[in-house]
Amino acid sequence: MEDEGEHMKNRENKIVVAVDESEESMHALSWCLGNLSSSKNTSNTLVLLYVKPPPVHSTFDAAGYMFSSDVVATMEKYGTDMVNSVMQRAEAVYRNFHTNAHVHIERLVGRGDPKDVICNTVEKLRADTLVMGSHGYGFLKRTLVGSVSDYCAKHVECPVVIVKHPASA
Repeated sequence: MEDEGEHMKNRENKIVVAVDESEESMHALSWCLGNLSSSKNTSNTLVLLYVKPPPVHSTFDAAGYMFSSDVVATMEKYGTDMVNSVMQRAEAVYRNFHTNAHVHIERLVGRGDPKDVICNTVEKLRADTLVMGSHGYGFLKRTLVGSVSDYCAKHVECPVVIVKHPASA
């Protein structure tokens, strides 16, 4: 029983926050920071997860286009620049947010289909919570395009918080 008490004393919450270029994801991060537990016995690890699209190879893609190595290199550099930009924005949100909670930030970049990468990362990390922004797509667009947040909410084991941006609420 004492071991269980010690475990409860030093509880760590692992929260995955999916971030991208959108204002919605930054709003979800702000919401998350504002709602963290501030217990002295709880530390929070926020995993800022950005998902890059699958790599483009210098061969034919699905549409039959051939990309030269220069185009592929340029696209890769753009992807790296985008990751850095999003992570810098997310870290600025964190720095500008005054919270009493014990928070540790980790940056993680995945590659592939966002819904699969997010679900796999949450499972692999054994996250306690997944926080995502909602792009506020209407029924028709969500039906045609699909919703990453809807998919993740149905396929991960932990609680999922989908935060609507005030403009889309």
